[in-house]
Amino acid sequence: MGKGPGLYTDIGKKARDLLYRDYQTDHKFTITTYSPTGVAITSTGTKKGDLFFGDVNTQLKNKNITTDIKVDTNSNVFTTITVDEAAPGLKIISSFKVPDQRSGKVELQYLHDHAGISTSVGLTANPIVNFSGVVGTNALALGTDVSFDTKTGAFTKYNAGLSFTNSDLIAALTLNDKGDSLSASYYHHVNPLSNTAVGAEVTHSFSSNVNTITVGTQHQLDPLTTVKARVNNYGRANALIQHEWRPKSLITLSGEVDVKAVDKSAKFGLALALKP
Repeated sequence: MGKGPGLYTDIGKKARDLLYRDYQTDHKFTITTYSPTGVAITSTGTKKGDLFFGDVNTQLKNKNITTDIKVDTNSNVFTTITVDEAAPGLKIISSFKVPDQRSGKVELQYLHDHAGISTSVGLTANPIVNFSGVVGTNALALGTDVSFDTKTGAFTKYNAGLSFTNSDLIAALTLNDKGDSLSASYYHHVNPLSNTAVGAEVTHSFSSNVNTITVGTQHQLDPLTTVKARVNNYGRANALIQHEWRPKSLITLSGEVDVKAVDKSAKFGLALALKP
């Protein structure tokens, strides 16, 4: 475990990654190349049904400054500049999208042994201001995440979370959607040698009185191959197998089936990531 409580986005992240990360029913291809000067160029193509989306991302690192420029198939240009360790524990992130003139944003992240703070403000006349803060230790953390629209004078988001962590277990409780939903998640690292873990998430919506329960697991067949599976209370089951066939190059096969409607066709996804 690292020092400090981390950022608000770290609350429940282990369980979310176990239950949702890498699952997909689309076809995705990613290839990364490096120029002699160290510039990383990543091309991504995604096929969703009959539609195809793509983008090209160029990343340049110079000391503690990282610049990312991404161009997608709709001719949008996304630029992100990250300054690591601008001061001890401080990270500065500025981003904007062309041609959207209202997309500019500056974010500050600060990590301390007993606190983690992230605040961002839009670069407009009446910006949306976001603040998230966590206090505690690497074992127990309490945090909040709020957004305020200075144009309307109203809060657009306010969430709260609590996390408990020990060597092999992480439990989290979060209140989301302006207090309308409550989520509890659990992550247990069962066997470090095989990277076997189990996790669960229960979400209750107060407005609709609906509960959503998702449970999942992962297991490493060998040092290069991992399998994962999950199922929810609506009968939707997913599974994937991921193989690192060369260093940092991954192929992921995933599938989804509705066990309450087996007459419907199963969905399959493929993701291929190539790095030199």
